[in-house]
Amino acid sequence: MEALIVAVVLLAVVLAVVSRGVRVVPQATARVVERFGRYQRVLKPGLNLVVPFVDKLRPSIDLREQVVTFPPQQVITKDNLVVGIDTVIYFQVTDPMAATYEIANYLQAIEQLSVTTLRNAVGNLQLEESLTSRETVNSQLGAVLDEATGKWGIKVGRVEIKAIEPPASIKDAMERSMRADREKRATILTAEGEKAGAILEAEGRAQAAVTRARGEAEAAKLRAEGEASAIRTVYGALHDVRLDDRLLAYKYLDRLPDIASGNANKVWFVPTDLASIATNLAQAVRGGGAVSVPEEPAVPARARRIPKTPL
Repeated sequence: MEALIVAVVLLAVVLAVVSRGVRVVPQATARVVERFGRYQRVLKPGLNLVVPFVDKLRPSIDLREQVVTFPPQQVITKDNLVVGIDTVIYFQVTDPMAATYEIANYLQAIEQLSVTTLRNAVGNLQLEESLTSRETVNSQLGAVLDEATGKWGIKVGRVEIKAIEPPASIKDAMERSMRADREKRATILTAEGEKAGAILEAEGRAQAAVTRARGEAEAAKLRAEGEASAIRTVYGALHDVRLDDRLLAYKYLDRLPDIASGNANKVWFVPTDLASIATNLAQAVRGGGAVSVPEEPAVPARARRIPKTPL
C-alpha cells in the first residue's frame, strides 16, 4: 500500500514537471524566456521545452500589425487657434526582446511620442494649412515615430489623422465663407450661361436674316427671269401675228372697261379720233376691207377729259 502511494506521488510530480517544462506558443505570438532573471531566449510558435522551476516566461507579445486610436488631442496652431486632432497609428512588433527590455510600456510611449510630435508639426502651421496639409503632417509623424520606436523593436507603418476639429466660431466662419464662395461660383456660372445663350441667340438671328435675304434674292431673281421670259413670249407672239392698227384699236376698246372699273379712277381719257377708229374697225369686221387710219396731226393729239360715270 505504501509503495502504491509513493508511485502515485512520483507520477504526479512527473506530470507537474512535464506540464511546466512544455509550452505551446500560438502563431504570430512570441514569449521571452528568462533564466534566473536573465534573458535566455524567445520561444517560437509551436511546441517548446523549458526547464521547470528555472525558466520563467514573460507575457505573450503579439507580432501582428496593430491599430491604436488615441483620444483627440488639443493642439495650438501657428495662428494661436486650438484644434482637436484625432490620430490612428499602425505599428508592429519586430523584436520581442527589445520590446520587452528597451521600453516598459511601448503603447504608452507611442501615444506620448505621437502627441508631442503632432503638437510640434501642427504648431508650425496655420489653421488653413493644417486642414489642407494632412498628408504632410502624416508623413512627418510617421518618420519621427518610426525613427524613435526603432530601438524599441517596433516598426511604425503609418500614421493617419482621422479628424481635425477647429473651434465652433472658426467652423461657423468657414461655413459662411464656403457658402459665399459657392454662391459666387453659381452666380458666375449663371452669368456665363446667359451670355452664351445670348450669343447663340444673336448668331441664330443673324443666320436666319442671312438665309432670309438669300431666299428673297433668289425669289426676286426667279421673278425677274419669269417676267423676262413672259415679255419675250409676248413679244414673239405679237411679232408672229403682225401687229397693226386694227388690232391695237381692238385691244384698246377691250381694256376700256377695266380702266374705268377701278375705285381710285376719278377721270379717264378718250382719244379724239376714237369714233373714227371704231367706225373703221366695224367696217373691217363686216366687209373685211382695209381700214383707213386718219393721219396723225403735227401736234400731239388732244384728249377730252370726261368725268367718270357709274357703269
